[in-house]
Amino acid sequence: MSNDAQHTGTVRDGGLLLGIDTCGPKGSVALGRFSGPLVEILGETELEGRSYSATLVAAVEDLLARAGVRVSELGAIVAVNGPGSFTGVRVGLSAVKGLAEPARIPVVAVSRLQVLAWKAGVESAALDAHRNEVFLRVPGLDGESIELLAGLAELGMTPPSLQIAVGDEAAAVLLASACPATTLLRIPAPTAADAMKLAAPGILAGKFVDLAKLDGHYLRRSDAEIFGAAAKVHGA
Repeated sequence: MSNDAQHTGTVRDGGLLLGIDTCGPKGSVALGRFSGPLVEILGETELEGRSYSATLVAAVEDLLARAGVRVSELGAIVAVNGPGSFTGVRVGLSAVKGLAEPARIPVVAVSRLQVLAWKAGVESAALDAHRNEVFLRVPGLDGESIELLAGLAELGMTPPSLQIAVGDEAAAVLLASACPATTLLRIPAPTAADAMKLAAPGILAGKFVDLAKLDGHYLRRSDAEIFGAAAKVHGA
């Protein structure tokens, strides 16, 4: 029996959800419960960035314990799978797989940019990607949103009519400089609770990911890949 089939009856009114977001400088874990089609947030814990590997699992255990909930009672897990810190994304997804696989809990993966855009009520969003770049979400030509790593050249082609939600100061500064005619909507950084609310319709519709194929939505190669390729070129 598949994960989806096993949990079809539990991810309904009263079904419990766990959200995990470790993509940004700060992360969070949240516990929610379906109340009709909406998600009621039962608790949320903020995590410091650089310490995810040491604090994430304990934070999840504490959050569930305070609510008197066992992992096996979860109807679904919402994983924010990037873009963001390589280490953060990988730690978060490893924890999601470690929780979901033994208990056969279905998982929904959402983009952090999508969560930010949804939170602001617009189609476009941007987050700091360091190195004078941003992770950018914009409408595509076919009506579907696209996400990319954007530097000054890409930002210079951004239509001035766009409203872009920005979740951090560094992204706002770069966008204001590169495309001053664009309207920036400064929104608090997205959290695991926001991700659960965004993912609610997909969860109720049973749109879960294949856990074996769940991977990070990075948009950029890792430093090891970038500098390893450069070393090979210079060593050739």
